[in-house]
Amino acid sequence: MVQTNNIGQIIILNGTPRSGKSSIANVIQESFEGVWMNIGVDHYMKMIPQRFQPGIGLRPGGERPDLEPYIVQMYIAMYESIAAHSRLGLNVVVDVGHHDGYSVSRNILPTCARILSGLPVLFVGVCCPIDIVMERRISTWKAGYNDDGSIPKPVALWQELVHSPGIYDLQVDTSSLTPNECASLIKDKINNGYTSVLKSIENL
Repeated sequence: MVQTNNIGQIIILNGTPRSGKSSIANVIQESFEGVWMNIGVDHYMKMIPQRFQPGIGLRPGGERPDLEPYIVQMYIAMYESIAAHSRLGLNVVVDVGHHDGYSVSRNILPTCARILSGLPVLFVGVCCPIDIVMERRISTWKAGYNDDGSIPKPVALWQELVHSPGIYDLQVDTSSLTPNECASLIKDKINNGYTSVLKSIENL
């Protein structure tokens, strides 16, 4: 991949927790040409004081309306940083879980899209069936189904809301593709040229 006019490429990986975003981001960082900075939810949350956790990692459900104004500010700040890195010629991969399942609509995704206006952005939906997500949650966090066998409400809400409105340049399914295969599809999409969906997201 070739940088144009010293502007770095931006790849946004949007999906639920345990959908495989971080694994794809790692492949991109280690194998794609040039310097790739990872500015995503996990890294950003490490900067947030404990009393404002989980910050931008807040799950859908409107559980912490007191945090929501700060979360809006944090998303704006993170995306301003993403834009700054790109304008300085550094490529950026972002693993994030966008949703609008707050106590009131916060319109965070369109706001963030407008911040990146004019920059080369590939918006990727990282999809994974909920049964596979549950297997990974149990394996990683030892947290699985409710006692009655049902899926915990926050997990179900993630699955329902993270891909709304579902406008993407590319979608990958990590239940059938390895991180390397997903990264290869992303590389091909960038190298073959594409018309970004960013404007459609800005106008939501």
